[in-house]
Amino acid sequence: MPPRASSAARRLPPRLAAWAMPLLLGLSMGLVLTPPLVRAALPAGGAVLPERSIKAAFLYKFLGYAEFPASAFADAGAPLVIGVAGADELAADLARIVAGRAVQGRPVLVRPLREHDPLAGVHLLFIGGEDPARLRAALRAIGAMPTLVVTESQQGLQQGSVINFRIVEERVRFDVSLEAADRNSVKLSSRLLTVANHVHKGAP
Repeated sequence: MPPRASSAARRLPPRLAAWAMPLLLGLSMGLVLTPPLVRAALPAGGAVLPERSIKAAFLYKFLGYAEFPASAFADAGAPLVIGVAGADELAADLARIVAGRAVQGRPVLVRPLREHDPLAGVHLLFIGGEDPARLRAALRAIGAMPTLVVTESQQGLQQGSVINFRIVEERVRFDVSLEAADRNSVKLSSRLLTVANHVHKGAP
């Protein structure tokens, strides 16, 4: 799957950075985002926060608010795996954020994905870009596997993703489909839903 260059390279104005960080702070398990993670998400100099870094931080935090069935793991020590398709720079940011960290007692691994790579064992799948064919192919491959699928496409939820990023008034927001979460056997915390832009209980 080819990388999505346009979104990864786009930087949002300082107003976005000022708004996004308090929300990310509120998404941490203790309602406080650790300073090292804040610093890791900032570009050199900290003047402008890239959109991809905000999304990467969100992806990491989503794991703490998602419950996967025991069958999703080979054993008690198996890692949580984040697969990233079509967003290589975001995958690099995310790998830096999760390095040395654990979520729910499990280490976190980031796996950049290419077309036709197997998706078995991926707990959170981020599909970058607006390519509907790539999105449909990935969702077909996922099927009913216990996977939290996150997209950034205008039709992401309609296609079957669980969470879809949106830019609303220069802010990174996200919508949630509870129907898709149930279909993929992923339980989302009500604390995550309270900060969502919109929660769809039925078909989006």
